[in-house]
Amino acid sequence: MASENSFDIVSKMDMQELTNAVNQTEREIENRFDFKGSKSSLKIDKEALVIASDDEYKLNAVIDILQTKMVKRGLSLKNVEYGKIEPASMGTVRQRLTLKQGIDQENSKKINILIRDSKLKVKSQIQGDQIRVTGKNKDDLQQIMQLLRKADLTLDLQFTNFK
Repeated sequence: MASENSFDIVSKMDMQELTNAVNQTEREIENRFDFKGSKSSLKIDKEALVIASDDEYKLNAVIDILQTKMVKRGLSLKNVEYGKIEPASMGTVRQRLTLKQGIDQENSKKINILIRDSKLKVKSQIQGDQIRVTGKNKDDLQQIMQLLRKADLTLDLQFTNFK
């Protein structure tokens, strides 16, 4: 009897890599002439990142630096949701960047429909904030991975526990 093969579809932000990107961003801000005397800061707060700066222009510059560092570290910008810019203490502004962890219901449904419409002999099952895909043929599972990599989804997917 052929054994079942499976993998999990997850969407997670690597918090260690994010911490590294934040640290690199802080170092760059400290060394840049245009940030001399600036009140710019980045703080990781559970599953969000709070960025503060002197004004909207500098805040956007900090975010630009951060995005560059994140991409270089292999972190997807798709999993970042930008809150609105709001006034903060001492005339500064701040913005909260929410880090999307896990696959929400709407995306889970889209993924399941894509898998079903592929007509490959696999089953998908939503398990909390991830999806388990099972099938007898490893090639079918790899085709599903390819299909989802090309799909136009609003979050970054990773494939884990391939057995």
